[in-house]
Amino acid sequence: MRRLLGAAAVLLTIAFGRAEADSGSPTIRELKELNVEDLMNVEVTSVSRHPQKLLEAASAIQVITQEEIRRSGATSIPEALRLADNLQVAQKNAHDWAISARGFNTALGNKLLVMIDGRTVYTPLYSGVFWDAQDYLLEDIDRIEVISGPGGTLWGANAVNGVINIITKRAADTQGLYAEAGGGSEPHGFAGARYGGSLEGDTHFRVYGKYFDRGDEVLANGDPESDSWRQGRAGFRIDSGPSPRDRLTVQGDYYDGREHVQTGGEADASGANLLGRWTRVLSDDSDLSLQSYIDQTHLTLPTAPLTLNGQQFTPPGNLYDDLTTYDVDFQHRFKVGERNRIVWGLGFRHTHDAVINAPGVGFSPAVLDQNLYNAFVQDEFALRNNLSFTVGTKLEHNDYTGFEFEPNARLSWTLSSSQVVWAAVSRAVRTPSRFDHDLSEGSPPYPVFLKGGSDFTSETVIAYELGYRAQLNSKASVSVSSFYNRYNDVRSISLTPVTVFPVYFANDLQGDTYGLEFSGNYQVSDAWSLHAGYTRLQEHLRVRPGGYDVDNALFETADPEHQFSLRSSLNLPWHAELDAGLRWVDTLHTDNGATPATVPSYFELNARLAWHASERLELSVAGQNLLHNRHPEYGAPDPNRVEIQRSVYGKIAWRY
Repeated sequence: MRRLLGAAAVLLTIAFGRAEADSGSPTIRELKELNVEDLMNVEVTSVSRHPQKLLEAASAIQVITQEEIRRSGATSIPEALRLADNLQVAQKNAHDWAISARGFNTALGNKLLVMIDGRTVYTPLYSGVFWDAQDYLLEDIDRIEVISGPGGTLWGANAVNGVINIITKRAADTQGLYAEAGGGSEPHGFAGARYGGSLEGDTHFRVYGKYFDRGDEVLANGDPESDSWRQGRAGFRIDSGPSPRDRLTVQGDYYDGREHVQTGGEADASGANLLGRWTRVLSDDSDLSLQSYIDQTHLTLPTAPLTLNGQQFTPPGNLYDDLTTYDVDFQHRFKVGERNRIVWGLGFRHTHDAVINAPGVGFSPAVLDQNLYNAFVQDEFALRNNLSFTVGTKLEHNDYTGFEFEPNARLSWTLSSSQVVWAAVSRAVRTPSRFDHDLSEGSPPYPVFLKGGSDFTSETVIAYELGYRAQLNSKASVSVSSFYNRYNDVRSISLTPVTVFPVYFANDLQGDTYGLEFSGNYQVSDAWSLHAGYTRLQEHLRVRPGGYDVDNALFETADPEHQFSLRSSLNLPWHAELDAGLRWVDTLHTDNGATPATVPSYFELNARLAWHASERLELSVAGQNLLHNRHPEYGAPDPNRVEIQRSVYGKIAWRY
């Protein structure tokens, strides 16, 4: 870490010496612009794999802008994701979050696909996301596109209930120096810096580094929980235009972090990635792109002794996991005639996963190589000038279940230049992970209590959606979406005949969910805007006829029925800003050893006050969870449940 801080110091020295006043960094006026009409005209790419206005997107998509991230006071990506009304976000402890869309937000949530600049970041260990490993300098994030609902046709397996696409700024948009530092009750301290410059021709670059230190949260009795966390990260991006039609991007990141865990000891999470992307514009209506990346991650996880009824069967130990991912993705977009717009592509991914098992938990085989092949095609054609129909499918082949099909059909009806009604029917799958197929809790010479299912198959969903999005006038916009999902072959836990143990994973659950998502913006004045969001979710998961589940169909869901949020952004005199966000989360229903358990409902308030002392200098103070000294957001009610504390921190940011 000393090397990282030393490099950041050198970077600052160089940047102060070379940055120019016309670097293109945003001014105070640009940072403080609040415009509802501009928001609905933001271009998104996650719905159709090509740029389109948010207003026209036939999907339940919300966009978290850079301005919203900055003004929220968020210090991490999970905190920024609270700005999306169509997500369930719960903080488990100092370094872990549960994040999902439309339910199934369990400790091993696995139905949300997450990408950073086109790089998929879920782990094949359990098909979920290690949120403590996903970070970036938040100042350099352009936007976060959040889709609730299936996205398998374009993005593949595990895009079952939603897609999060984190898109960083082009290097040309991050010229000059940016530096930040701060700290308080939580996080204790943080610092970050980025410098962007240009080379010969149309070539721009940036380099960045950041570090933070977070302290312990607390238990229900007020005692500190040993879950402190610190992490350093550095990276770069280069964008070049060798010709008017070609764009090249090369970018990479490295991170290294340490965190204390409840099982005792210190976990290590580190990794590095390198991505390259080439895009060629063939015409106004046609382009192609080729992207490839390599991603390496390392995890050291202390594990607790395996116990049953108070009897210890295994000693504590460490689980080690080293994952290397190679990915190649090709896409071609073109038009046929005046009415058909087609996008198709091919992809290949190879993963090499090497595990050193702990006494109480492991995977067999310990070393596994897997290949994933895919092809997709989608056709959007205009039935009339104001009515379009989109149909497509993705075909994937994985080593566990073979071929998987993920079709979808979407209808978009433009009522006027500012109103759209859309509907969709989709099929998506959640393919088996190593946790489902290869897990072993306990291994010889110790007893084995839980095993993966050798016949575990893919979970499936058929989703029906209906939505409406409108720019009501120059001051107000709304988006409403409803959904009904039918799930089959959802993960369950079965008993071994005669011996009972080991229990094993099967696919004996089925059920349905339905709900409503609403978000609205209102521009009270040029200086004041309001945002409101609400979600309603009903889940009915059950054991299918003839099946069995040890946990009575409770293990796969941990979600509130209602959520509500209200945010205010106000520009004050004397170059000041005041932002506040109130959220209410309904009672969260989870399981506690096959019996229902709850996390109490709660109101919470975040607030931020900032002052632009000059065009380049910003000072701010932010408070999170201001309504309570502490409160739980996740987990069964027991003495080890972690509660999240109120926190206040100050920050100084310099742009040059």
